[in-house]
Amino acid sequence: MSSQDSPIPFMFSAQGPLAQTLDNYRQRQQQLDMALAIEQAIKTNEVLVVEAGTGTGKTFAYLVPALLSGGKVIISTGTKTLQDQLFHRDIPAVRDALKVPVQVAMLKGRANYVCHFHVERASRDGRFSNRDDALYLQSIKQFLDSSKTGDKAELSSVPESATIWPLVTSTKDNCLGQECQHYKDCFVVAARKRAMESDVVVVNHHLFFADVALRDEGVAELLPAANSVIFDEAHQLPEIAGLFFGKDVSTSQLMELARDSEMAFVTVAKDCVQIQENAKLLEKSLRDFRLVFSFEGARMPVQKALALPRFEESFTAMQQALADLANILESQAARDPVLENCWQRALGLQQMMRDWKQVDEAEFVRWVEVYTQAVQLHATPLSVADSVASQIKRKVGAWIFTSATLAVKQDFSHYLQQMGLEQAKTALWNSPFNYQEQGVLYVPEGMPDPNNPIYSSEVAARALPVIQASQGRCFVLCTSLRAMREIYALLKEAFEQQGLEYPLLVQGESSRSELLERFRQLGNAVLVGSQSFWEGVDVRGEALSCVIIDKLPFSPPDDPVLAARIEQLNAQGKNAFMEYQLPYSVITLKQGAGRLIRDEHDRGVLMICDPRLISKSYGKRIWQSLPSFKRTRQLAEVQQFFSAQPAKV
Repeated sequence: MSSQDSPIPFMFSAQGPLAQTLDNYRQRQQQLDMALAIEQAIKTNEVLVVEAGTGTGKTFAYLVPALLSGGKVIISTGTKTLQDQLFHRDIPAVRDALKVPVQVAMLKGRANYVCHFHVERASRDGRFSNRDDALYLQSIKQFLDSSKTGDKAELSSVPESATIWPLVTSTKDNCLGQECQHYKDCFVVAARKRAMESDVVVVNHHLFFADVALRDEGVAELLPAANSVIFDEAHQLPEIAGLFFGKDVSTSQLMELARDSEMAFVTVAKDCVQIQENAKLLEKSLRDFRLVFSFEGARMPVQKALALPRFEESFTAMQQALADLANILESQAARDPVLENCWQRALGLQQMMRDWKQVDEAEFVRWVEVYTQAVQLHATPLSVADSVASQIKRKVGAWIFTSATLAVKQDFSHYLQQMGLEQAKTALWNSPFNYQEQGVLYVPEGMPDPNNPIYSSEVAARALPVIQASQGRCFVLCTSLRAMREIYALLKEAFEQQGLEYPLLVQGESSRSELLERFRQLGNAVLVGSQSFWEGVDVRGEALSCVIIDKLPFSPPDDPVLAARIEQLNAQGKNAFMEYQLPYSVITLKQGAGRLIRDEHDRGVLMICDPRLISKSYGKRIWQSLPSFKRTRQLAEVQQFFSAQPAKV
């Protein structure tokens, strides 16, 4: 079909339904061209990888052809927040404008839906970690009686971080399935039924890959019926896919099994004291295993873990305690569905522990992550390319991957290789914004090497006059939590010494959404953040007029997965830095830089403090991948840029 025969050009025209029904709609050639490319991919069942710069309007560019296609469409996005935005705002707006009678459903992971069985059990058990949970449980019970969806996002009176949520939601492990007495009223089952019956289903990447990798009955069940799968924020997929195509097991899963087994003993098997005894022995073995590691927050290769005293001994003891519990559960499983569930979980966890020990180390990197009370054992694939490619081959239809950041200097090869998409079609549309007029890229002169101990203090010192010139209204994006804390403390001290009254916010003092709302309302704030604020954050207008980035965002060299991938690439005779580390850094940096200019009226300064952008040969490749801002190394030019249009704070 040629573009002349397509309804798409009219839909996006000045006389079309989008212009007639949507406020502030503007025609953009890039958006129309992207929509036509997606329409063609859907019609011909192609794999299409698309980069669309900020301001292209990529959401509508894929929604219009998707809703007009007449087939079943799965749309997967990066976060639950974006998922909610698509379902509640963007899709209804486009559907109403086009007047297409499509049914839309949203599907989230089961931990997002309140579970009748677990609410009942939590009420009966009454063991809460704090007083708030007892109060929250009453709100959840009322919500259970009145809600049509059971989606906990609709219950704003209970914080997302509340410790009650794991007690009133199910996991794949502890769901009783059709054996549950509340199966007919189950919100997860109802959500999946709606998804099966709908034309458009909105999911998120974590759910997509969790379900597909585990062959769960959510997305994996939907895929065969779908004509098109569209991934928004597709730059996140390589990392997320790696999480779910791996072979992981956590001591928290075993601890949950032990506690559920004890609960089963109390409620349905009081005459079998050995269940309780074996469950307690498993709990003790898990605590002993955690004590092998004297620190938390660590990520270490398995070789380092194996060298710790008592690692092997404690791991074996944990396996034996799990096997003993599994044996006694097997003898009692026929008595009750809860006992049957615990037994099946014990068998599954035994297999997961064996899988972790026996993976092919030519294809997986084994590593260990230590938390305050738990240990996660990971076996992460060195590449997800084959796994993703096999999913695509298994399902005939269109697969569309889109983001504002997939290419490095207009080259998609890094992303295509990571995802096993070498045969895919690619397309790139630059942002319609006039970056030369709207922004300045400032790289200060005389910065020390990023490894220098004084680096963070130099970042803060160079940032200060820029923050004054922008009158606050600034994000300071850091590449590590440590740097974030140091730079925040240095700026706080400098603000106090110089009497600067810009509100200073820092990641972690409240939720991301609360911090963003405060930042927007204050109008002259400075927000210091790390990874959470590099992407998925949209602050339009003068409230955000400056983005300062401390360093080029290379992955930490001690990351065990990165180290293994570098070793593998170098062993293959490839240049791991140029082929893997640098493209990753460019894509991440483009995300951070993309926070600055969000519409055609925004103006601002992007300050990148890292001298490697200028001093290293690869620096040119990096800044050529960034928006085409006017470039300077002079503070005076930054000050002049801001003084040319005074802030309206």
